[in-house]
Amino acid sequence: MRLKKKIFVLGATTALAVSLLGGCGANIGSKTTSSGSSSANAVSFHNTTLQGVVTAVDGNTVTLSLANGRGGIPQEGFQGQNESGQMPPEKTKDSPNSQGTANDTGDQNPPEMPDKENVPQDSSKSIDNTHKGEKSGNMPTGDSSMNTTTFTLIIKDESVLEDITLSDIADGTYLTITFGEDGIITSITTSDTVSGAPGEMNAEPSTVSSGTGATTITTDTEDADTTYFSDNDDENALRVEGSVAYNGTNLTLKKSGDTSNTESSDFYGLNAGFLALDGASATITGSTISTDARGANGIFAYGEGSTITVNNTSITTLADNSGGIDVTDGASIEASNLNIETNGQSSAAIRSDRGGGTLTVTNGTYTTNGTGSPAIYCTADITVSDATLNANASEGIVIEGQNPVTLKDCDVTGNMQGTYQGDENENLHTIMVYQSMSGDAEEGEANLTITGGSITGLNGDLIYSTNTTSIVTLEDVALTLSNDTLLRIEGNNGARGWGNEGSNGADMSLYATSQTLQGKIIVDEISSLILTLSENSTFEGSINEEQEGGTVAVTLNDDSTWTLTGDSYITSFEGSLENVNQNGHTLYVNGVAQQ
Repeated sequence: MRLKKKIFVLGATTALAVSLLGGCGANIGSKTTSSGSSSANAVSFHNTTLQGVVTAVDGNTVTLSLANGRGGIPQEGFQGQNESGQMPPEKTKDSPNSQGTANDTGDQNPPEMPDKENVPQDSSKSIDNTHKGEKSGNMPTGDSSMNTTTFTLIIKDESVLEDITLSDIADGTYLTITFGEDGIITSITTSDTVSGAPGEMNAEPSTVSSGTGATTITTDTEDADTTYFSDNDDENALRVEGSVAYNGTNLTLKKSGDTSNTESSDFYGLNAGFLALDGASATITGSTISTDARGANGIFAYGEGSTITVNNTSITTLADNSGGIDVTDGASIEASNLNIETNGQSSAAIRSDRGGGTLTVTNGTYTTNGTGSPAIYCTADITVSDATLNANASEGIVIEGQNPVTLKDCDVTGNMQGTYQGDENENLHTIMVYQSMSGDAEEGEANLTITGGSITGLNGDLIYSTNTTSIVTLEDVALTLSNDTLLRIEGNNGARGWGNEGSNGADMSLYATSQTLQGKIIVDEISSLILTLSENSTFEGSINEEQEGGTVAVTLNDDSTWTLTGDSYITSFEGSLENVNQNGHTLYVNGVAQQ
């Protein structure tokens, strides 16, 4: 059973009537009666960006839709209003469902109701957008069945439309709605990105759409010293279709012209510079590929049997949702000695998306400069050797769901700066292992194996895992931490759809072989860790310095040691306590202090 819950957003020149589809009894910023019905609410956003795909247009009334997570309504910025038009008692830091943000103080008068002529037909309690300076509260987290958000925009003044007019808005158009510091809508544009934290998602396209090609190869072809370009929307500069073989040397590919649907770009290669699909086999050597358009990945392989081999090639992408090399739906890419640089949001250098595939990368340099743009984003089987991986504003590596990443003798640097949503509660880290519940990756055990090389964190924790199970193996890797936290395994607040708050912890088995570990390990009460140190591994750090925490089992082989840097609480220990240097602190095993 699903209930329709109505929420209303205030803006200066645009009113948004928002309907949330949630599971029965979900408390999504609304008042739910004992019968399961829900009441209208007033909502205010501050310094927020919302994104959606248009599903209907009726005059100046535009309806948009988001799927669970990506670009959705943020946790902050909600103030409920009951059906009588009175504001509920203000939440405090100690009140239920409050996260205690800086905006939790101050009184707020209820907004006035609009004239009937401003009310959309499906929302008899829509609120006019003449109120400024609303103080924000917090939105209680809903249950996992909340997976769709629909917005109805009443565009009463087209001055907020940037680079578009009302007549440009049609079904399938992606829009970005930006709110200023005072909760006023400052602009509505066609979406520059549907990015955010990795794996968050907007509405999925209903049909497979890979567009067209400025040049399309459908027969076996040998090609050299050729330039291909496209400046049209939804068009590849060069594409190879069908069971044919293509061999290109010293090519130049240039792509401009935006995508009309970033999900189709992510899933099917719409608007990519180079696309191989329908079982095509392509080889690219000594070439240059550059894209300057939204949703314009550099090289994209889509579909079972589609393969690309690329060597000694430079790939540069400038806009959002534009990765370097990308596989989906069972395709494969084998790459060596590439120089990839991406500059937009949601633009991983080495990436995969829905349906996965295989990526094998050897040598080269892979650099990203945008937020939400890790050097590697994995929903596939990815192996990288002898490469340099730099993420200058994002995580270095992200694994989603039941997928493996194997690194050998690679140097990885991450400098995560957060995402476009500006969530002050967002965890910062260099490696992330998680499950987004977006459908982009199968649920199950992730695997991360790193041998040799280095991992350098320039901001946040080194490794973070939430809402999944995983096996992590580290062997002779040089680790550099930006703070004192080596590993954080914990649940999340559910705001992005990453499972239900309170039951979305993580379970990890970490095997350290000939490995030096330093820093704190934090495992919350809904998570677990199995830590095994062998072959002369050393750990200088603490585990759950506070007693509250999840299940932690430590195995210390006879040739390995643990030096405590703080009191540590674990649930089981295997090995010799002679190899534990308590260093003035105390090791508690299942609540009992060890001597």
